[in-house]
Amino acid sequence: MPLDTALPQDWRDGHFALRIQGANGPQVIALAKGRAYDMTPAFGTASAWLNESDPIAAIATRGEALELDVPALLADGRLLSPFDLQALKACGVTYVRSMLERVIEERCRGDATQAEAVRAEVRGIIGDDLANLRPGSPEAATLKQTLVERGWWSQYLEVGIGPDAEVFTKGQPLSSVGSGAKIGVHPGSAWNNPEPEVVLAVDSQGRILGATLGNDVNLRDVEGRSALLLGKAKDNNAACALGPAIRLFDEGFTLEDIRQAETVLSIEGTDGFKLHESGKVGAISRDPTDLVAQMIGPHHQYPDGAALFLGTPFSPSKDRDAAGMGFTHKPGDVVHIASTRLGALCNTVDRTDLCPPWRFGIGALMANLRQRGLPRA
Repeated sequence: MPLDTALPQDWRDGHFALRIQGANGPQVIALAKGRAYDMTPAFGTASAWLNESDPIAAIATRGEALELDVPALLADGRLLSPFDLQALKACGVTYVRSMLERVIEERCRGDATQAEAVRAEVRGIIGDDLANLRPGSPEAATLKQTLVERGWWSQYLEVGIGPDAEVFTKGQPLSSVGSGAKIGVHPGSAWNNPEPEVVLAVDSQGRILGATLGNDVNLRDVEGRSALLLGKAKDNNAACALGPAIRLFDEGFTLEDIRQAETVLSIEGTDGFKLHESGKVGAISRDPTDLVAQMIGPHHQYPDGAALFLGTPFSPSKDRDAAGMGFTHKPGDVVHIASTRLGALCNTVDRTDLCPPWRFGIGALMANLRQRGLPRA
């Protein structure tokens, strides 16, 4: 994917952090007002750079200018996930629509054939006009009591409208893939989908530095059988895609731009299937700052920083093969997630065992940096 297509149209006006596969190993690249800088010699990792007190100022003082045509940086599928040593964390059930879909999965125990009937039943009892209900509020507590009395309380409603957000580990550091790579769906799953999300870049002090796009690939039938199978449903080979680059907050791009953002999902299958949906980040039930505060603080630290998925505004439910069967992935699906100020994340679906296996972990990265004589922290 050409850089001018992957990055937003105004990329020459902003500051970005990205990683590419260089000739000798991963390279950490900064884009500042349309110019490229190599941050690898000074920092070694994206994590070390982004944990600087002022990452943008460090571009000018410690970056090495690259005399390269910037679009050529992405040639030959060299774009990696922009995160390396950061923890890969995710929030779930942060939107009313996705919350209701999680309840549906639970009620039908992961059986997609029951989803449409359960969906209608859930909406008849709960409704879908919960966007203004503040999690943890007295009004939310009243709704909870009503649902308990009717036998319809759910663990997903607990984290959707209760005081505590769902924050889980999506994958291990260095396990995420970048735009242009294959994304994996376990062949044992018969009901699964992409989860297009905005992902925050958070440093070790809990500062929100910027944002990128993510695909929290999910096995709906596995999670629907039991929430205790969340790890099996979420953490699989190539099942976490991030990119194309982290857009850093500056004078022209702030957290308010994230709150006003819209994510657009497009899926095209080799069978002719097409899906196009969109969702507004601002429909989220908890502010991004609240989610970050629940992830990191006095009781839980991330010394290398973290990527935090904010949750998906929607889970695709358009029928694909038969009426009432909803959506599930097929190998060859091209998944395109875009947002005006963040660019586009594009990946092709394959079986997890047919995607390139993850072999380059923390030990391999440290050995590679040592061999190249580069900083390791």
